[in-house]
Amino acid sequence: MAMEFNRILTLLRKERGITQKQAAQDLGISQAQLSHYEKGIRECGLEFVVQVADYYGVSCDYLLGRSAERSGQTIRVEDLPDGASSTSGSVYRGSVLPTMYKKLIENSLDILYDKLDRCHDRQVVTCVSNFLMLAVYKMFRQLYQSSPKSVATMFRLSPARWSAHTEAAMRMAEGDLAASLCGEGSDPSQLDTTAFVMTTESLAHDYPRHATSLMNLIKNSEENVRLLQHDR
Repeated sequence: MAMEFNRILTLLRKERGITQKQAAQDLGISQAQLSHYEKGIRECGLEFVVQVADYYGVSCDYLLGRSAERSGQTIRVEDLPDGASSTSGSVYRGSVLPTMYKKLIENSLDILYDKLDRCHDRQVVTCVSNFLMLAVYKMFRQLYQSSPKSVATMFRLSPARWSAHTEAAMRMAEGDLAASLCGEGSDPSQLDTTAFVMTTESLAHDYPRHATSLMNLIKNSEENVRLLQHDR
């Protein structure tokens, strides 16, 4: 919880575009004390948490990392807007977990592709799309081949090669994306990176129906990564 607090405390200040000195003055503490809070060296009291929440206009739950939503809203399946997929509804037979994850991913992709549309760079769009398609392909094929009744000839890549080759293609897509974002292999004047300038506040403002999904997707993903780090 302390690690989440100091990270979010720093994030909110930087998103507002103010110095540590200014924030400390506004909050009535020394810059050294605020620096210790932001670095996680010292822990603050509940009164300061409430004060910071009021100052930045967020909930205490958000500050403490208990909610991915600035307002502190607890996400529920019925709160998430449905995607436009033709498979919405009956395909999940009312199962909550697949529906929840499907909405999180779909709504997050809506934001991602809106940003891609605004960047006006075909290569960037292609690299991102290739990576995502390969990820879906990999998951689908693993599920497909888990059943002995599935027909292996549906795929052209051999059972011995497909997994490693798919991983390589995904890494290639990541490399091509990084190169494109640096202006390699395309006209730099065509790439509008201003489309990728984002804060939690701007995302909530620009995508009021979908930002909650994206924030929860980010939170869930980073928790999964942390679990892997702790297992090592």
